[in-house]
Amino acid sequence: MDQQAAVSKTAISISRERYEQFRAEQSLLIALFAGIAGAIVGAIAWAAITVATEFQIGFMAIAVGFIVGFAVRLGNGIDKIFGILGAVLSLFGCVLGNVLSLIGFVSKQEHLSLADTIAGLDYGKLPQMLTATFSLMDLLFYGIAVYEGYRFSFRRLTAEDLNSRPPSANAK
Repeated sequence: MDQQAAVSKTAISISRERYEQFRAEQSLLIALFAGIAGAIVGAIAWAAITVATEFQIGFMAIAVGFIVGFAVRLGNGIDKIFGILGAVLSLFGCVLGNVLSLIGFVSKQEHLSLADTIAGLDYGKLPQMLTATFSLMDLLFYGIAVYEGYRFSFRRLTAEDLNSRPPSANAK
């Protein structure tokens, strides 16, 4: 059962008032910024490891999905949009990791600084470069990363969360 279905089933078994309180605690803005940061950090780590080892490790895509999912979770989301955000940002992080790896390899091969490579790169050729280095195995790892980005993006509701009483609107 996926996370959203579990949350929906859980929401049925708790009071509507409590469920609405969980929804009120969500922050899509925090999830967005944390997810972007996670995608960038994951992509930089991916590129650094790939360039250092001179080998593209598919598991780095899985790590990006994991990092992004947990970063998006900082938004305390229980709605489906948080999972979608995690999935999209995981894909973004994977593509960015590949782009940064290519920049690193060009920089290394041409004996240029990263700044000079970034400034002088013909970005119109980037899609060709990405497709030339892409394989079916990459597609598998991207898919796993997207799944993880979706799955890990949701707030984990504990038994304590579900059993606690919501604060009364009339409480002083």
